[in-house]
Amino acid sequence: MANTSQAKKRVRQSIKKNIHNSSQRSSYRTAIKNVRKSIESGNKEIILISYKKAISKIDIVANKKIIHRNKAARQKRKLYKVIKELNFIS
Repeated sequence: MANTSQAKKRVRQSIKKNIHNSSQRSSYRTAIKNVRKSIESGNKEIILISYKKAISKIDIVANKKIIHRNKAARQKRKLYKVIKELNFIS
């Protein structure tokens, strides 16, 4: 248990940060799932819209260091590869 006031404050801050980061991480995962669902539907417009949103969300989460930048690059590369195979991106 934290003894000093500084340690108590750090505990409060870390709990608050953890809650915020969890919601950011959840929305990042949801964005990727939405791209995969739209790929299954086959609608080109929906795929491109959800892809752009997912890329934006991945960049936001990586810039805030919630996920590692290499993981962000890997996720973006995987999504791009799948969409390119379907000939939706030239």
